[in-house]
Amino acid sequence: MPRDVLRVGLALALLRLVAGTSPQEAGAGACQPQASCQDCIRSHPSCAWCKDLGFPQAGEGDGARCATRDVLLRRGCPPGEVVEPDSETRVLEDEPLSPSHGRITQLAPQRIALRLRPGAAQRLQVRFRRAEGFPVDLYYLMDMSYSMRDDLANVRRLGSALLDTLRRATPSVRIGFGSFVDKTVLPYVSTVPAKLQNPCPERGEQCAPPASFHHVLPLTANASEFERRVGHQRISGNLDAPEGGFDAIMQVAVCECVGARANEGAR
Repeated sequence: MPRDVLRVGLALALLRLVAGTSPQEAGAGACQPQASCQDCIRSHPSCAWCKDLGFPQAGEGDGARCATRDVLLRRGCPPGEVVEPDSETRVLEDEPLSPSHGRITQLAPQRIALRLRPGAAQRLQVRFRRAEGFPVDLYYLMDMSYSMRDDLANVRRLGSALLDTLRRATPSVRIGFGSFVDKTVLPYVSTVPAKLQNPCPERGEQCAPPASFHHVLPLTANASEFERRVGHQRISGNLDAPEGGFDAIMQVAVCECVGARANEGAR
C-alpha cells in the first residue's frame, strides 16, 4: 500500500479524536448556558456566544450570552456580535488523478488543512482511481487474542488464494504478516508471570505470550513462505474485550521491518 494512502487513512481515523466529542454525543442535548465563550463553543455544536458589551439584559448573568444564533438574535444581540465558529476544510494540494502515464496519482486531494469545531460533523470528499498494474503490498495484521483461535487455521491456508486473487488486478503483489494482542500491562493483560508466559484460559493448552505488535514476515511474493511462517504462529490471550488494534496499525505504518515499497512518484 502506498504510504501516502496509508497516512490519509490514519488521519481520517484520528479525525474524531482531534475534533473532540462525536456528533452523536454532541447532539444528545440542546445548547445550555455557559459562563465563558470558550466553554460555550465547546459545549454543543449549535451554541453561539454574544460578545456585545450591552448584552445581556440587566439581572442576567454571562451565561445568557450562550445560546443558539436564532435565540441570541431574537433577544437583541447584533448579528455582527455573534461568535459562532464553523469547521473549515482547505485543499492545499489537488493534482488530477493520473492512473497510467507519467507521475502516478491515485488519491486526490493529496494535502488538506482542517479547522475543526468540537462536536461538529465535518465531511471530507476524496477521489481514488487504481493505477493500471500498480504494485500492491498487502500486510496481513491479525488479532491473536484467544477468541480468534478458529480463524488462525483459516489464515494459514490463505497465502496462495490471496496472491492468486490479487494477481488478477496487478502482476506485482507481495504479502506479509504480523500480529497483535494488547498492551502487556494491567488492565489489558494479566501481569502474573505465569499468565504472561501462557495466557490460555484452558489448563494444559499452550498459548504464545501477549504482545502489542509482533512482526512475523516481511512482504514477499512467496505464498509458501507465508503459509509456513503463519503456520508456526500460536494464539494468545488478554483480559478485556477490546484489543490493541490501532496501536498495531501505527507500528505497521512506521516500521521499516515491513519492507513496504517506497513507491516514489506514486500516490
